[in-house]
Amino acid sequence: MGEITVSVQDMDHLLCDPARAYGTPYQRAYAELAAKHCGQPVTEMVPLLRAAADKVLLGFTTADLTEQAEAISSGARYELRIRVRELRRDTLANLIISMH
Repeated sequence: MGEITVSVQDMDHLLCDPARAYGTPYQRAYAELAAKHCGQPVTEMVPLLRAAADKVLLGFTTADLTEQAEAISSGARYELRIRVRELRRDTLANLIISMH
């Protein structure tokens, strides 16, 4: 399971939210890559995932992206723990989503 911390105002960069259309959020980009590239080598997937993450300004580490690429390559479900930081507070809320 991977983990990322995002601010509450940037949640639409990560998750699909029809009320706040921020281009293509990472969740949708991940699903599209998984549908098109299932079974492909991890080394080919990591740059595609890096490009998708960079496009929506998410700071996944190379280890995170490799783990995601391994899930896509094998056709496995990938779980991502999202820590949401509220503005002007150090309060964190945890959310776990499955991406496939």
